[in-house]
Amino acid sequence: MAILTSTYQLANGVQIPKVAFGTWQIPGGDTAYQAVRAALKAGYRHIDTALAYRNEASVGKAIRDSGIPREQIFVTTKLPAETKSYQGALADFDESLKNLGLDYVDLYLVHAPWPWSQVGRVYDEANLEVWQAMEAIYDSGRAKAIGVSNFAVRDLKNVLKQATVAPMVNQIQYYLGFTEPKITQFSEDHDMLVEAYSPLATGGVLDNPQVQAYADKYGVSVAQLALRFVLQNGVLPLPKAVTPAHITANTQLDFTISDADMAALNALPDAAGAYMHNSTQG
Repeated sequence: MAILTSTYQLANGVQIPKVAFGTWQIPGGDTAYQAVRAALKAGYRHIDTALAYRNEASVGKAIRDSGIPREQIFVTTKLPAETKSYQGALADFDESLKNLGLDYVDLYLVHAPWPWSQVGRVYDEANLEVWQAMEAIYDSGRAKAIGVSNFAVRDLKNVLKQATVAPMVNQIQYYLGFTEPKITQFSEDHDMLVEAYSPLATGGVLDNPQVQAYADKYGVSVAQLALRFVLQNGVLPLPKAVTPAHITANTQLDFTISDADMAALNALPDAAGAYMHNSTQG
């Protein structure tokens, strides 16, 4: 469990725990509340949510009820993908803080460069306006770091051409056999930490026999191997689980995959087939 207290350093010096507990698809209410409580009890100190997940209130209550000092928990939330205006971004951020019941978040991300109903449509000018709002939020101190999610290279270049505060994080789809090398390389070259959402492809990698063979070699589960793979590539995974057993199992990552096996795993074809791929990324 030492990995849960290990950190990466963002471009502005903020320390971010190397593994996050993801809450996508966890319904608000008791399910989300209990899952986050269990994650914090298991040692997680990085919780990821979003206004679009409709569970911020439950996540925030679990954090506040945990008894863990606020400064010891890294909290991420996200601006809805549909919000593409300066004032809209400020209003949505205020709503997220109210939902969470917190004075600040540690990381605030633009959820996507386009509304989910218009994946791939160009919103360059609107994203520049939104990024100005993100910078204002950062300057206010109510978000300790800011970044983006689902941004391809062209979207990143668009923001960078005007940004006075560059994105510090790019959260993308990333898992065994689908590591988005172009986006990953560009992000890292511009001092952005890459975060891996759905690092198990929502379970899609769990039935892959090649991955199972490597997991057997190290005496770990496929999920544990897949998460360790992400970490050894210098990327931050966001596993999601709702049962205490799975939550705890996903913390047991203190083993090392050999260089040779990492090379082989990085050369694998997509471990989950055509799993929900974002066609605008690559």
